[in-house]
Amino acid sequence: MKWVLKEIYGAGIIFFYYIKWLVFIGLPILYYGLDYKHNTFMDILWIYCFVLIVKDFVMIVILKKRYCEVEPKNKQKIPKE
Repeated sequence: MKWVLKEIYGAGIIFFYYIKWLVFIGLPILYYGLDYKHNTFMDILWIYCFVLIVKDFVMIVILKKRYCEVEPKNKQKIPKE
């Protein structure tokens, strides 16, 4: 069961990495600007996108961690000839 939850969470992060800002900004525009009918499923997706945005903010700004930090293996400076 734990493995299934990790797979769902991982797939959700990969999928929503690309559309989280579109859903987060676009859904309120649809609801309040274009009189779109409220949909519970879309509300849950909006909350999930909000949680992912908060997680990214906490990781980057507060904890100052990056997903892909690139550091050279050999930290010694190469002397110029």
